[in-house]
Amino acid sequence: MRKYLSSLSLVIYGLLANSVQAQALLLGISEGTSGGLDAAQVIAKYKDVGDAIGRGIRANVNVVFVRDFATLEEGLKTNRYAFAMARPSDYPARAMRDSGYSYVAHAKPDGQCFILVKKDSPVKALSEIKGKKIALPEKVAYMTKFCTAELRSQGIDLEKEKSVTFVKEQAAVAFYLDNKFADVGAVASYSGVGKNWEKKGDRILHKSVAQPYFPLVASNKISPLQIQAIQRELLAMSTTNSGKDVLLRIGISGFDTSGEAKLRDLPKWLEQEVKIQK
Repeated sequence: MRKYLSSLSLVIYGLLANSVQAQALLLGISEGTSGGLDAAQVIAKYKDVGDAIGRGIRANVNVVFVRDFATLEEGLKTNRYAFAMARPSDYPARAMRDSGYSYVAHAKPDGQCFILVKKDSPVKALSEIKGKKIALPEKVAYMTKFCTAELRSQGIDLEKEKSVTFVKEQAAVAFYLDNKFADVGAVASYSGVGKNWEKKGDRILHKSVAQPYFPLVASNKISPLQIQAIQRELLAMSTTNSGKDVLLRIGISGFDTSGEAKLRDLPKWLEQEVKIQK
């Protein structure tokens, strides 16, 4: 009986694989606003990730560069992409909630909001930032929503703070702190500012709860059995030298396949702050 079930599983898997082989599937890649690469560079950068996905389901997977958020959101709503790997993470999370996409994996390490102060700041605890001059990325930015939601969960409502400045990019948050235009700043852990802040001798006052970073999701064309096969391929990348080279090229340390519940909960967590702005 066990041998029969095993053979049946192989037959089913083969049929599923053949069903997607007829035409190449699209892997949409969005690097958010921190990219700067053109389409050809992005395709070359992520080709090996597409190939790993393709090996898992025995299909051709073509990488496409998704330059702006409106195109990304529309493509996810219409299921244009069989797969999407995107930051900010809220786009794949909403695709799971609203458009039938399934979680596949996310990048290591997870993302966090870092609350920053200068090394000589008198602020020693998060509760002390109330009433201080606070700098964040622009109001519509994912990390601003992330940090706002985190601060609300810590009892700090930015809507009630009188001195909050929204700047164009995260590098500008560091500029505001360095030049005393702000007492406190908020940035992503994976930003250049976040990665290098303590190296300058300055302090990270608070690190938020971790959330999945740069998630990969699959449309409803892709079965659970196929997703498992893709996950095996992605996890194996960190075990070989060639795979490690690919991970280094795309700027991550590996893939994690354990973040489904967190990614599903992400929109609700972020929308805490949306409700108070209305």
